[in-house]
Amino acid sequence: MPEPATPQTHLPRGIPMLLLVLMALSTTLACQQMRHQDNTFAWDSLKILKTMAPTSPLPCQHRQPPFPFPDVLHHVKQPQQAATITRHILHKLFAILSNLSKHSIPQHWDIKARHDLLNYLHHYIQRLEHCMPANRMLIKTQGPRNIVLSINKYFRDIQDFLHTHSHSACAWDRVRLEARACFQHVDTLIRRMK
Repeated sequence: MPEPATPQTHLPRGIPMLLLVLMALSTTLACQQMRHQDNTFAWDSLKILKTMAPTSPLPCQHRQPPFPFPDVLHHVKQPQQAATITRHILHKLFAILSNLSKHSIPQHWDIKARHDLLNYLHHYIQRLEHCMPANRMLIKTQGPRNIVLSINKYFRDIQDFLHTHSHSACAWDRVRLEARACFQHVDTLIRRMK
């Protein structure tokens, strides 16, 4: 005698559609919440940076002028370009600050605040990527590509400066000044994302 077939449960056809709608809604809500964070991100980051890296107690002579920040603000007009460039700048800044080893951190820097800043940057980058549709992540025109290349050069120059000066406390003080300038530029770019 054949065994009775076990009843298979099938989800009603509307359930997968409902799940898709709920996922889209949760993404929308997360991105709307990000808009509130956009208003304070750069300035909150500056506060954490100031706690992490107060002005050096050593008299540092910055003989070289500050690194010229790429002229991104004049060329970025569209919100998706601003978001892409913001994301790129924050990735590069995160890379420099996360490469600090325990041996190269200036003694007057707060290690906990450094971790707080790295976490804050990481979470913001993740939210930014989450709220950008995949097609916006790509830079399609030549103008923004040149901007990305100039941003890469800017951060490469900073890393070369650190290496040339053996990651000294004064070299890191210079990086602190550049990070502050980056957050100010990011604030302008974030306002263009709206």
